Amino acid sequence: MSVIEKKLKDRSGSVCEISGTEHDLVVYTLPPHTAESLEHSVLVAKHLKDQIENPETMNENDWRGLSESMWNEHLPVQILSWRMLARLKNNDLLDMMYLDEEALEWAKATGEGAEEDENKIVHKDSNGVILQDGDSVVLIKDLDVKGATFTAKRGAAVHNIKLVWDDPCSRANPFAWFYIKYSKLQTKNPAIAGFFYIQKVTNH
Repeated sequence: MSVIEKKLKDRSGSVCEISGTEHDLVVYTLPPHTAESLEHSVLVAKHLKDQIENPETMNENDWRGLSESMWNEHLPVQILSWRMLARLKNNDLLDMMYLDEEALEWAKATGEGAEEDENKIVHKDSNGVILQDGDSVVLIKDLDVKGATFTAKRGAAVHNIKLVWDDPCSRANPFAWFYIKYSKLQTKNPAIAGFFYIQKVTNH
């Protein structure tokens, strides 16, 4: 058991911070954060974590605890509750919640709560965080740069990305293509567009 998991169990009383169940508990860290911490992680039942990471498997009955967890005193529990209520489109409970501007920005970082447009192309990083023009990202895998003789190494920062909204491949692949300016080389590379190659740089 990690130190953070122990602290989360102490915080929650060794129960899921969403459902209250006592069994099969795991640590879930809320994107865009990746490192486990009391400030950015929650203790949840494994089947809920699986549903968080695979939205198509969401079972509304498993999330009845949201009506209580939304009032939890700990911010990461509030953020996760807000995201799942938004995903479930439970506007009645959402309207009852209050998050300050900074917390709401964090809650919306993965796209929950955004107005839906079936024709809108959404670009996301490896954690599901929405990307926008001008964002900075870091590579999480080595990448052979198309049209160049070098490999962009894992951990390399790429600043001021430019999303390509009108590429026909974008409509088939929501993670799309974008321009990467690496050193003095500007390249259009479909491989790097894969959401599993990058993470957005965040100040939160």
